[in-house]
Amino acid sequence: MPISIYVDADACPVKTEIYRVAGRHLLKGVALKVFVVSNTPIAIPRDEMIERVVVSGDMDAADNWIAERATRGDIVITADVPLAARTVKTGAVVIAPNGKPFDERSIGMTLATRNLMADLRSAGEITRGPKPFAPRDRSEFLGALDRAIVRLTREGFGAAQ
Repeated sequence: MPISIYVDADACPVKTEIYRVAGRHLLKGVALKVFVVSNTPIAIPRDEMIERVVVSGDMDAADNWIAERATRGDIVITADVPLAARTVKTGAVVIAPNGKPFDERSIGMTLATRNLMADLRSAGEITRGPKPFAPRDRSEFLGALDRAIVRLTREGFGAAQ
């Protein structure tokens, strides 16, 4: 069964890194497919392992498309905490663009923190946003994605058919 990598792509800063890591594993014989999901067309490399999916402009259309398909043995790349929570429940490996993993142990607290901060902002509190994306984040992400693919292949996913 191939490994599907679902990319919540509209604001993803590591698309190029995903293609590179996936391509390297494909050359090693790992069966995988990258789905680049967005509300607007995004340029992708011409490669059979990469598929662009353009969904409607509805606010959660990309999240819903990914959540309806991601399952155990798949990888989801997103910074969207509610999407991460939905896909962690399906058994997918979920990684933020900064390399931070979302898992069953951490997703509850992460979701609660996100909701608290949203409530504070709606009440007029001034909160700072996320810190800027840094080169270290890119490096952390590369390692996290590589480790996730290796772990899934050891578990029997990504075997060529």
